[in-house]
Amino acid sequence: MRSLSTLDELRKTRFSLDGTVGLVPTMGFLHDGHLSLIRRARDECDHVIVSIFVNPTQFGPKEDLAKYPRDLERDLRLIEPLTDLVWTPSAEIMYPTGYQTWVEVEAVARPLEGAMRPGHFKGVTTVVAKLFNAVQPHKAYFGQKDAQQVAVIRQMVRDLNFPIEIVVCPTTREPDGLAMSSRNVYLDAEQRQAATVLFRSLSAAKELFEAGERDAEKLRGKMKEVLASEPLTEPQYVSCADYDTLEELTEIKGKALLSMAVFIGKTRLIDNFVLG
Repeated sequence: MRSLSTLDELRKTRFSLDGTVGLVPTMGFLHDGHLSLIRRARDECDHVIVSIFVNPTQFGPKEDLAKYPRDLERDLRLIEPLTDLVWTPSAEIMYPTGYQTWVEVEAVARPLEGAMRPGHFKGVTTVVAKLFNAVQPHKAYFGQKDAQQVAVIRQMVRDLNFPIEIVVCPTTREPDGLAMSSRNVYLDAEQRQAATVLFRSLSAAKELFEAGERDAEKLRGKMKEVLASEPLTEPQYVSCADYDTLEELTEIKGKALLSMAVFIGKTRLIDNFVLG
């Protein structure tokens, strides 16, 4: 595995690679969820490139950029057997002095995470577009846990004609159902136990759906009911939306997305299930 930091080094090495290239974009502090993406890329591509960059432009002014967990040496040890190349650009490389160009997706980026975190997806789409331009992969790998991010990036790829296949991999979970996240390290023991309520609330709504319920408000109500049973939770949103447009549904007729954002103490967690 080669570890590079400059854009010139990346481009010279990238264009020396024959065959298909898979890209796994990450912000580091890797866990088994990230590794599952890298393994999928390894299975499907001739070469795998992992990027590690904590993107400042997707954090809001009151969010946890400075505290976001980082451990580059550990990350490199974890991915060394799985990856051909890791790119670790600096903020100065990605956003040099005088930078003023942004990529912004509109409708699908507005609800849910977009409503709660203004400007977040503008930062995501800009940095992902820059990564796609730098690496020029054939496939790029993302996790289902960030369902709206996937929808936004797919829209960007269609609209800007990127010749890249977006591969969405299942959410990787702890044995008790908690979705793996770099932010889980912020939880103390009591909060960690309370955090399982996200999985339990989604599961309860899914059971209603599988029993034949198609009223979206009843599914939202069930999720809220289960969340309310855990006193440490502070829900930010609970959604049952169209899978592609992310518009809230009244009745489920096709593929739908159950999703939520919940504070456990000061830690904000997201999770989702796909129905249909």
